[in-house]
Amino acid sequence: MIIGLTGGIGSGKSAIARGLYQMGYTIYDTDSQAKRIMEQDPNVISQIKALLGEDCYDADNHYLSSIVADKVFSQPDLLTRLNAIVHPAVQADIEQRHEALNQSRPMPLIVESAILLESGLYRICDKVIAVTAPEEIRIERAMHRDHSTLSKIRARLRAQATDEQRAQIAHIIVNNDGQQSIIDICQYINQHL
Repeated sequence: MIIGLTGGIGSGKSAIARGLYQMGYTIYDTDSQAKRIMEQDPNVISQIKALLGEDCYDADNHYLSSIVADKVFSQPDLLTRLNAIVHPAVQADIEQRHEALNQSRPMPLIVESAILLESGLYRICDKVIAVTAPEEIRIERAMHRDHSTLSKIRARLRAQATDEQRAQIAHIIVNNDGQQSIIDICQYINQHL
């Protein structure tokens, strides 16, 4: 079983993913795995350089996400084209990881992704968990965590689906506004999977 875990920037989905990991679930973090793919897959690297320029990578082919973010979050067409390169590669990697996991010990794979809806990855999920939080809390968390500006956080918010859009694909919706502990939220999720 593949379970999607999604929520906008600053919703706390990563904290919930860590809690579910501590409960024994296997987590696939699309952010870190996409970065791994963008630094190791020669085909993906060449396509990104062709789209966004050589300056998106350093001399050792390390992906420079801050440079890419500055380019794509101000130009939605570039973001769409970048996603068309990266998302299929990530989906193939998820499917391979799920298959390998099922061969060793059948258990759910939780796919953590802020853009589960936008990427279309929700289509390969048997269930989807949506994490919500009030926008002001999300902005505060993201600014603190990323040491970013309000305008950059707002640009990322505009590039992501809304909580209402995520709710349309969700089987489980949890509110992470700080009123409940992460442990309680994870226990609720575990009971409803």
